[in-house]
Amino acid sequence: MDTLADYRPGDFYFGTSRRTILGRGAKRTFTDSDVTALSEAVPAALEPGSLAVGVLPFDTAVAPGHLVLPETVRIAGPVQPAYRLPVGAPSAVRAVPEPVRHAEAVASAIKILKDGGLRKVVLARALDVDFDGGVSVEAILHNLAADKAGAYTYAAGLPSGRNLVGATPELLLSRVGGQVVSHPHAGSAPRSADPVTDRENAETLASSRKDHIEHAVLTEAIVETLRPFCRSLDVPREPSLVSTPTMWHLGTVVTGELVDRDVTALHLAAALHPTPAICGTPTEAARQLVGELEPFDRGYYAGAVGWMNSEGDGEWAVSIRCAEVAERSLRLYAGGGIVPASDPKAELDETSAKFQTLLRAMGLEL
Repeated sequence: MDTLADYRPGDFYFGTSRRTILGRGAKRTFTDSDVTALSEAVPAALEPGSLAVGVLPFDTAVAPGHLVLPETVRIAGPVQPAYRLPVGAPSAVRAVPEPVRHAEAVASAIKILKDGGLRKVVLARALDVDFDGGVSVEAILHNLAADKAGAYTYAAGLPSGRNLVGATPELLLSRVGGQVVSHPHAGSAPRSADPVTDRENAETLASSRKDHIEHAVLTEAIVETLRPFCRSLDVPREPSLVSTPTMWHLGTVVTGELVDRDVTALHLAAALHPTPAICGTPTEAARQLVGELEPFDRGYYAGAVGWMNSEGDGEWAVSIRCAEVAERSLRLYAGGGIVPASDPKAELDETSAKFQTLLRAMGLEL
């Protein structure tokens, strides 16, 4: 049973090293800007053995949460294709904003951070890619899986009729019975084809004070959010290096034991999202600054994508390293965490490196 080969645009696909999930059709759809209301309504609608799947936006003031009870669900083992599919050459590529404008926005953010009131903000930029022919979501998803581009490979239909497709390294939250796990990532460095340079990049990241500060802000926020829900939490003293084909990251695996098993994976995801990894801290002030400095709405980039079953178990990943795909165009996103010690040029380079996940899946080098 090849869930990946059977994927079609509009379906929900979620692939990990343990399983793949393919959801098709919609027995019932929940679209609401009140994520707390969604986290109450969806579990109540699930019948024994059924799943809810879907996406949460970065900002519910701009886009609603969108969850579906699929007509059919297939769960199978992990999939990694041994070949790649052609995507087609683009007719135009535009940076939004232009690179120099992004660097200027980062410099503005650094000044605001140094003036106090904010500890971190995450700023993103986008690439708009046009095609003369149609865009194959199936091929992009297939190639992301072939590349082992992230711990979570995903695609989800959006309320607009477009599709979100990507491969993220970052687990927002999983729940299995009474155990919860979050694997926040913050602090990044590019991979290199040269083994010596690649190892140097990893070692530089592992010893970077700036990146450790950025990571600590994130981990503290995750722990403080989970603490009221958990009777115990296990948090390693130091982050570990995590690798994807294009990036090194600092990651910390946070585990906990729930006090109340009526608290579902969706409840917990709604409580955690948005984390400082994709927004900043304090959350509302950071989100306001994002809106002021970014020249676009993020939509479902830097949101969450995942599933939950009738027992409240599920997995929700942070929807980064992704593109929103229309019929003849797509928009790629990449962002980076800004702290007072950040450097605008380095932050621009980081977003360029993060674009490579999707660009490689499309067969492009930019």
